[in-house]
Amino acid sequence: MRNTMKVAKWEIKRNLKNKTFIIGMFLTPVLIIGFMLLGNTFGGSDTEETQELTTVFINDQLQLFSAIENTVKTNDLPWELKQSDLREEEVNKELEDADDTAYLFIDQRSLEEGVIRAYTSEEIPPYFINQAQIVAGPLQTMQMKQLGLTEEELATLSRGVSVEAIASKEAQETVNEEEAGADPLKRIVPGAFAGFIMLSIVFTGMAIFQSASQEKKDKIAEIILSSLTPADLMQGKIIGYFVLGLIQAVVSIALVLPIIAWRVDISILQYLLVPELAFYIAIAILGYLLFASIFVGVGATMADVSTAGNFQGMVMMLPFLPFIFIGPVLSDPNGFMAQIGSYIPFTSPGVLLLRLTSLEEWPWMEIAISLMILIISVWFFMKLAGKIFKVGILMYGKNATPAEIWKWIRA
Repeated sequence: MRNTMKVAKWEIKRNLKNKTFIIGMFLTPVLIIGFMLLGNTFGGSDTEETQELTTVFINDQLQLFSAIENTVKTNDLPWELKQSDLREEEVNKELEDADDTAYLFIDQRSLEEGVIRAYTSEEIPPYFINQAQIVAGPLQTMQMKQLGLTEEELATLSRGVSVEAIASKEAQETVNEEEAGADPLKRIVPGAFAGFIMLSIVFTGMAIFQSASQEKKDKIAEIILSSLTPADLMQGKIIGYFVLGLIQAVVSIALVLPIIAWRVDISILQYLLVPELAFYIAIAILGYLLFASIFVGVGATMADVSTAGNFQGMVMMLPFLPFIFIGPVLSDPNGFMAQIGSYIPFTSPGVLLLRLTSLEEWPWMEIAISLMILIISVWFFMKLAGKIFKVGILMYGKNATPAEIWKWIRA
């Protein structure tokens, strides 16, 4: 174990002194922030759009303008109110060249008939007439006052009558449970955080490919193996690149998280620091160990990264397999495709994280089976990688074929 940790420390120090790794470590969050800001700049924000004001002239002969003005302000209508003495016969002429303009006539006739006459320009929001219905409130109040009603009676009539549904105790408990889990951010934020960590450490771990083949190319593998076993070297690389991936994730989160919190205006830490986060991160770590064991084993079979064959190239694509299941899982997290994706070792980490962030009630039996398959797969591929790495790290001159790799595994 001591030799394993020495290899891990060596890998960490070597990469942290590498300018390419340092630039990439900071370039990733900078690019994420850049795309976020560019999207906001070109896409705009619906909340920042302001409604166009409609100019509303009111011919008020009942002294209701102040009450109408208060009603408009209370309901936050995009109206610019103005008083007018214009007669009805002259309105059409005034509206010929006007846009977003309306004239409302409130007089004795309106009080008796209960109708407010409205004249509008051709260019006016289609919902204006619906908005104008609130102007009827002050007129109805005046009608009721003329009937000799007291203030209390007016308040009672203005309040109206509503129907309130009283649920049974069982139904109320169900509603309370649904409301408790109604906020999707409680599931999405920790799941997305764990997914980002998994991608960071897996993509950083893909550098194990290059690390193993580079040591073969530079002819230093024999020197390293003279003082430690192939198993120590392989395990040290896996642990070292795991730590490097965590460093990459921490740097990215430290730079990106404040920007996200500023843009979405929510308490990210409130949703992030939940018990489920530890479980999500455990799934992410298992995913890394699975792919890292495959990468380090296959990386030892290549003479050089630039000469990688079709087999090695296919192995590099394994971390991207969960993307195939994104559509089916989002449309039906409990569906057949989602379950299949949970049981395939190469897709299990990503699909599990996606399913758990989409479901309010977790299928614990399926989760237990998925984790069991994933843990057994990690152990199995670690064993295979050890056999492949032991022989492949000392083979020079060509890439190993699948037949040769199979022979090493059986030996």
